[in-house]
Amino acid sequence: MTTTKLCLIRHGETAWNAERRLQGHTDIPLNAKGEIQALQMAQALKDTKLTFDVLYTSDLKRAADTAKAVVQLFGVKARVESALRERHFGALQGLSISDAPFLKPDIWQAHIARDLDHELEGGESIQQFALRVQKALDQIQEQHAGKTILIVSHGGTLDMMYRIASNQALSAERIASVPNASLNWIAHHQGAGWVVDQWADTRHLEGPALDNVDL
Repeated sequence: MTTTKLCLIRHGETAWNAERRLQGHTDIPLNAKGEIQALQMAQALKDTKLTFDVLYTSDLKRAADTAKAVVQLFGVKARVESALRERHFGALQGLSISDAPFLKPDIWQAHIARDLDHELEGGESIQQFALRVQKALDQIQEQHAGKTILIVSHGGTLDMMYRIASNQALSAERIASVPNASLNWIAHHQGAGWVVDQWADTRHLEGPALDNVDL
């Protein structure tokens, strides 16, 4: 039975993470803590003598710069894939989670209620987002069947991959934390489908890289 292993890595912290703002497709760079987190994450992969066959990253800067730490330490190239982006949060992008309920009450309510078809005024619905992530995940798995794959992406995207691998309903409240610079492992077994192997591993983060914001 062919097994494909995926290590899913959330990007390091950004200023908007620290401010608890919804980023979505807004291209925010890593902050100083995020840069340290990326370096510690890459070093942890090196220290465990992890061997992998391919590295993918979202095209947004916060993910690409996190992947760059792996690129520099392992001497590999990253494949940039826009389908690995965060969900587009429409009119909520740029708003903090404290301001959004007052500035965009109807859209915020649809967001927290997980209305599967609401596009958040110019964004992506959960259904659209799920289809995008499912297609990207399936294409990567099929192209690299039996290999070990690193993917650097975003909290919402990795939550969607967790739902796919664990068969969690799209309408269900999020149960899986996805800390910045965390390592999250899923696997695809031919004929049996996806499983979650390990989730939200941040044991490699030390000192100023700690105190992650899950947003």
